[in-house]
Amino acid sequence: MKIGFIGLGNVGGKLASSLLRNKFDLTVRDLEEKLINNFKDKGAKVASTPKELAEKTDLIITCLPSPKICSEVMEAKEGIINGLSKNKIWLEMSTTDESEVKRLGKLVLNKGAIPLDGPVSGGCHRAATGNIAIFVGGERNSFEKILPILNTMGRKILHTGKLGTASILKVITNYLASVHLAALGEAWTVAKKSNLNLNKTFKGIAASSGNSFVHETESQVILNGSYNINFTMDLVQKDMKLFDELSKKLKVPLELSPFVLDIFKDAKKKYGSRAWSSMVVKRLEDKFGINFRASGFPDELVDEEKEEKGYEI
Repeated sequence: MKIGFIGLGNVGGKLASSLLRNKFDLTVRDLEEKLINNFKDKGAKVASTPKELAEKTDLIITCLPSPKICSEVMEAKEGIINGLSKNKIWLEMSTTDESEVKRLGKLVLNKGAIPLDGPVSGGCHRAATGNIAIFVGGERNSFEKILPILNTMGRKILHTGKLGTASILKVITNYLASVHLAALGEAWTVAKKSNLNLNKTFKGIAASSGNSFVHETESQVILNGSYNINFTMDLVQKDMKLFDELSKKLKVPLELSPFVLDIFKDAKKKYGSRAWSSMVVKRLEDKFGINFRASGFPDELVDEEKEEKGYEI
């Protein structure tokens, strides 16, 4: 199966690299020439437009920063839609709005092609090693057809149901991660002000009922001081807005989510839209004139688990 990949940023570039590393026939497209040349040098083919990429491949993957950008890539005159034909598969791996992926899915179906949504979860460091989790919504037969490809990009693969269900689940998981990240800021503040040993505090939280994937990963770069989680403030705000918009559509008034969103908005205002999202805890460091530094933590996360073939859960 020939694969086309559009969007070679922090996450997309790592997912596409897993495919190239495992010898898949890969054609790529991105607006940044440097990223394209990097893949070309490693053996990937390059398409001049999304339409050309769709015409030349069987599976078209998009991994883009926002629903708006994805819409442009899909619906432009030289976009993916106009390059689709019968039985081609579009896999949307961006974190996006469920209603938008369904809207675009109808356009894909009108061309005789098949739409799937397949967002990822687990952090850029796990995307780099092919150990990230992938949620996939859409037709089961098409999911099974591309499962060997999914098993290369990710470790744990979950078919969530109909088109759009994967995007809903992804927005929920990102919301939970954002809440815990904001809570960690308060936890580290109290630990620091209580003069606790932060290395031992890290171990204690990791061994406790208060542990989470966010603590095990993001606390490390917070304690290091780099804050480098390869995920930015603007993306967190986008994801949390998607969660809020979904709740409003479902007529579910939320209590906690609006407060957490305001915290990230304030952090974005203070440190910039492209600041690492884990810098949300720096609001409290700055407010109280403290820092959460501790020795022995990395400035960037590296997945220490070896790359393994994925499997359906």
